[in-house]
Amino acid sequence: MHVVSPAPAPTPTSSRRDDQHPTGAGRQARTHIWSYVYLLPMVVLLVTFILYPNIASVGYTLYQWNGIGDPASYVGLDNFVRVIRDPFFWGAFQHTLIYTMVLVPIQLVLALALALVLNNPRLRFSTFYRAIYFIPAVTSPAVVAVVIQLILTNFGDNLNALLIQLHLSHEHIDWLGNPTYALGIIIAIGIWLGLGFNLVYFMAGLQTIPTELYEAAHIDGANGINRFVYITIPMLRSIGLIIVILAILGSLQVFDLVLVMTNGGPYGATEVVNSYIYHQAFGDARLNLQPNVGFASAASLFYGLIIMGLSIAQIFIFRSVKRQNAQATG
Repeated sequence: MHVVSPAPAPTPTSSRRDDQHPTGAGRQARTHIWSYVYLLPMVVLLVTFILYPNIASVGYTLYQWNGIGDPASYVGLDNFVRVIRDPFFWGAFQHTLIYTMVLVPIQLVLALALALVLNNPRLRFSTFYRAIYFIPAVTSPAVVAVVIQLILTNFGDNLNALLIQLHLSHEHIDWLGNPTYALGIIIAIGIWLGLGFNLVYFMAGLQTIPTELYEAAHIDGANGINRFVYITIPMLRSIGLIIVILAILGSLQVFDLVLVMTNGGPYGATEVVNSYIYHQAFGDARLNLQPNVGFASAASLFYGLIIMGLSIAQIFIFRSVKRQNAQATG
C-alpha cells in the first residue's frame, strides 16, 4: 500500500524569499521607485507654485485687498459682479479672442505645410531646417518682445521710408503706438513664436502614417492632392484634435508679448485678459489703478471658468463632428 506523505512545511528560507519578492502593488512600487523619485521634484514645484496659489486665490476673491498684510475687507461676491459688469474686462476678452481666432488657423496651416515639406525623406539637411524653425519655440517671449520693440524703435523710420518708396504706404506709421497695427504685430510675432511646437506635433503625427498607404495610393493613380485629402488628413484627425485644443488654450494665455511690447496700449487696444488681471493685481499708474489682489483673483477665476467651458465645448464639438463623419463614411 502506497502512502502519500504530507507536503513539507515551508522552510524559513522560502518564507524569506517570498518576503523579498512581493507581489501586486508592492512589486510595482519597487519596480517604478526611481520613476517616482524623478517625478517628486516636479510634483513639489507644481503643488507649491501652481496648485496651492490657485486654491489660496479662491479665498482672496471674497475680499478687497491690496496684497499687503492680511485681507480684512470682506466684500463677498461683489468682485465677481464688478468683473461681469466691467467693460474693460470684456474689451480685453475681445482682444484675446481676436488674437486666438487669427493666430490659431494661420499657425496650424503653416505648421502642417512645413511638416509635410520637412517630413520628406529625400529633403537634404532636413534636421538643420527643423532646428531653425524650432529655435523660436525655446526662446523667451519676453526677450523676443524686447528685441522686436528695439528693432521697431530704431529701424521703424527706415521701414516707413521703404514702404513709402514702394507706394505701399502714404504716411508715417507708429507701429506699436497705432491701435490699428499694434495688435496685428503682436499676433504676427505670436504665430512665429509658437510655430515650432505645432511643427513638431504634426511631424510626429505624419511619421505614424504607414508609408504603405501612400505607395498603394500612388500605384492606384492618386496624385499628391488626393493622397493628402484622403490619407494624410484622416490619419491626422486624432492628433490634430489635440493640436488644435492645445493651440487654442495656449493662445488664450497670451501675456508676455503684450506686457513687454505695449503694456496693453495704445489706449487699451492690445489689452488682453491676462494683462488686465496683472494691472488689476499690481496697479497701473497709467490707468490710475490701485492694487486690488481680491478683484484680480476674481477676474482670474472667472476667466479660468470661461476657458474651461470653451475647452469642454471644443471637445464636444469635435466629438460630434467625428461621429457625423464616421456615420457618413459608414
